Amino acid sequence: MPPRFSLLRSGRSATLLSRTSQKSQTPICLRYAPHRTITADEKPLPKADEATPGPNQEQLPHVSEEAATMGKITGEGGPEIEQGTPVQEVLKRDEASQEKAPKVMQEQIQSSSPNGTRSFSTCTRSRQEALITFEDSGIETSGHKFGLPALPLAANMHLKYRYAPIVKQVTNLLMRDGKLSVAQRNMAMILNHLRTASPPTVNPDRPLLPGSPPASHLPLNPILYLTLAVDSVAPLLRLRTQKGMAGGGVALQMPVPLALRQRRRQAVMWILDSVSKKPSRGSGRGSFAQKVAEEVIAIVEGRSGVWDRRGGIHRLAVSARANLNIRRR
Repeated sequence: MPPRFSLLRSGRSATLLSRTSQKSQTPICLRYAPHRTITADEKPLPKADEATPGPNQEQLPHVSEEAATMGKITGEGGPEIEQGTPVQEVLKRDEASQEKAPKVMQEQIQSSSPNGTRSFSTCTRSRQEALITFEDSGIETSGHKFGLPALPLAANMHLKYRYAPIVKQVTNLLMRDGKLSVAQRNMAMILNHLRTASPPTVNPDRPLLPGSPPASHLPLNPILYLTLAVDSVAPLLRLRTQKGMAGGGVALQMPVPLALRQRRRQAVMWILDSVSKKPSRGSGRGSFAQKVAEEVIAIVEGRSGVWDRRGGIHRLAVSARANLNIRRR
């Protein structure tokens, strides 16, 4: 007989396996809580401060409105809006559009006679209205220290003529190898030395040009200082040797007057020749300019050898005046 199954006995040896417990999973659609929109009634939006307007507030007015406001301020009235091309002229050019135009415009086109001029302009204001003279502009000149220049301007009132003529000429004579910047630097050093030097003592035996200011005032104006020194030793004449004047190929010396720039050039060349013969007392950029400035001071004080060269040229020119009456044979 088959063995009977006993529940009492099998309960000890056999164990009943329970079903594994599975965790309940929440659907994906219910995992996240739905967002709730807050209306403006529940939570009102923050209000901006009245003192600081937003980016879209207080925008600039239109061009015509701004022009009208400026016209009220200046008292010139509203803006002048130039009239554009009328519709009648557009229809005249397009014959196909004339058929579809109103009868009133067709009659105006047919009745209007062509004329060569127009009573209005389709462009901006004319150039003559934009160009105003200095007197019509109404500019007040009371606040200017030296006043405004008179119009029209002189020919020498240009950036090219910003230096005094004597300064420009001496600078060009100081220039070597085309180095204008070096010559301008030396010229500035010369004027600075004349300005900072002590007042000169004028020699009565070698007077300066008549009408010159006192010697104590010369350092206050270095350009006048230089001009007075150069013009005082500038020769009035030069000697020109001309062959065959006395016959037989004999050359005679003829005195020839010099212009202002020629006189100044000869005087500056004498000054530079005298400076080149002086021994150097040091090295550096300002050594040459210092020697030139000292030579200018020596001319004003009558200690320079340029006075002797000027006197010798004048004596020879005076003695050669007799040769002017000799006719060429």
